Amino acid sequence: MKVSPIERGANYVVLVAFALIVLGPIAVIVSLAFGPQSASAAREGGLFHPENFPEAWEIGRFGQYMLTSVVVAVIVVVVSVLASILAGYALGTMRFRGATLMFYVFLLGIMVPTEAFIVPLYFDLRVAGLTNTVWGVAAPQIAMSIAFGTYWMRTYFRTSSRALIDAARLDGAGSMRILWQVLVPIGRPAILTLVLLTFMWTWNEFLIPLVMSPNGSVRTAPLGLAFFQGQYTQGTALLAAGAVMVALPIVVLYIFLQRHFIKGMIEGAVRE
Repeated sequence: MKVSPIERGANYVVLVAFALIVLGPIAVIVSLAFGPQSASAAREGGLFHPENFPEAWEIGRFGQYMLTSVVVAVIVVVVSVLASILAGYALGTMRFRGATLMFYVFLLGIMVPTEAFIVPLYFDLRVAGLTNTVWGVAAPQIAMSIAFGTYWMRTYFRTSSRALIDAARLDGAGSMRILWQVLVPIGRPAILTLVLLTFMWTWNEFLIPLVMSPNGSVRTAPLGLAFFQGQYTQGTALLAAGAVMVALPIVVLYIFLQRHFIKGMIEGAVRE
């Protein structure tokens, strides 16, 4: 079907409008991050101030907080993605008693909000001696990520080629060999999409690090940014610089994985 010039122009107008809505706030934050901290600084040093970033990094202790976020995110991503692949493989390709019930139990982890269980979970982890530790912050996020990851990987494995699996079995391959040497390589877009989503959710998590580390010893980057905001309510430039630094790892990771991410999302939408 041929698209008329009017329809094509209208499509571009809509796309540009939505791009401005999405990119406008980002451009404002970046401009504030490089802007002067005060009117006197603008008169003395101009409008471009990259020194805001090292100053915010040092004052806000973002080096320590981002290192904690990296450690927590790596733990959550590695453990939850591996567990999701194994659970999704079992629920998606194998038939055993209680599989459907077990799958619905996993779905409960997606449906229940964090606020519903955060208080009793805190007391449970405190009794276990895990509060104010990296594992106390990471373990609840691993559980929540496995719930979605199992659903995501089960969808992929249920739509994988049965002929390919049967051919591998005829060649003498066992279940684990079929998983890691046959299904995982061809399912790289779905797995990398899960990695990116899990990393993004873990990096941006605010409530769990706040509650599970009451003394602030395991303070992640978003939490550190919130406390930095409280200390520098009037320091808009430093606050914007801190926000850019906290968001930068997710942006960089998405840039490297965007092709696989888009492919994985499209495949997941078609399969669903």
